[in-house]
Amino acid sequence: MKAILSADELRQYKEQGYVFPKYRLPAPLLDRLRKGIDRLLATYTDVAQEDLANPHMIAPTEGAQLNPFMETARHEAILDMVEQVLGPDVVLWITRVLCKPPVKGREVPWHQDGEYWPMRPLATCSVWIAVDPVSEANGCMRFIPGSHKQQELYRHHQANRDNLVLNLELDRDQFDESAAVNVELEPGEMSLHDVRMIHGSLANTSGQRRAALILRYMPATSHYDRSLVAQRKDNSPFNIFDQPLWLMRGRDRSGKNDFAHGHELWKKRYTGGLALPKGSEG
Repeated sequence: MKAILSADELRQYKEQGYVFPKYRLPAPLLDRLRKGIDRLLATYTDVAQEDLANPHMIAPTEGAQLNPFMETARHEAILDMVEQVLGPDVVLWITRVLCKPPVKGREVPWHQDGEYWPMRPLATCSVWIAVDPVSEANGCMRFIPGSHKQQELYRHHQANRDNLVLNLELDRDQFDESAAVNVELEPGEMSLHDVRMIHGSLANTSGQRRAALILRYMPATSHYDRSLVAQRKDNSPFNIFDQPLWLMRGRDRSGKNDFAHGHELWKKRYTGGLALPKGSEG
């Protein structure tokens, strides 16, 4: 592991729950990633662009060993940063293409990711990589600094408005929106954030697309407990039961993670055997 994150960046992640690393995705990989997203959006036109799940399961193009999404998820510098945050045993548990189309890109309400996810102990580092320029105008993410520090999940309610990507919204008395920080990034730049960070994103009413790849990793000391999915009562349209897990570094310290479940299902979905679902996580 190389120390890609500086001591100041690690301190920022610990104290504020997020960091914008100085590290930038190499231009050739960014170009492959952009082309991969363009192909994905052109192919799966029946699925909301804000929620294209597990593109790393798509078969690589002819002559390539990995598709650009898996190539990015396995990129050594990214794994080095994640290891600095989570420790040496790292599991990739989902990838997503998040694309807010021009003019009609929907809002993501204020929420905490941990409200949706079934790993115990609850722990995830999300790596959010800009493929297009990301600004307030085209619907950037917004963070509430330090909102992870209490290690709590705050009170959410169901919000089933048509203009929202997610259906769980944080109650407004649980945080101070005036403290929000805009996550404005250039292509190839990225943010890392904690599973309990309060965040959301604006609607895209501009004429500029906002596309990104998000990679979510958990420490292999945690158990991705699929039995918890059945206990959810939020009527979410997302299915996270069949998530395929990938051990990226180290070993499964929990001894409980199932690294076979879901792999064949998702391969079939991306080779035309099954319809692509609306999404696979919140």
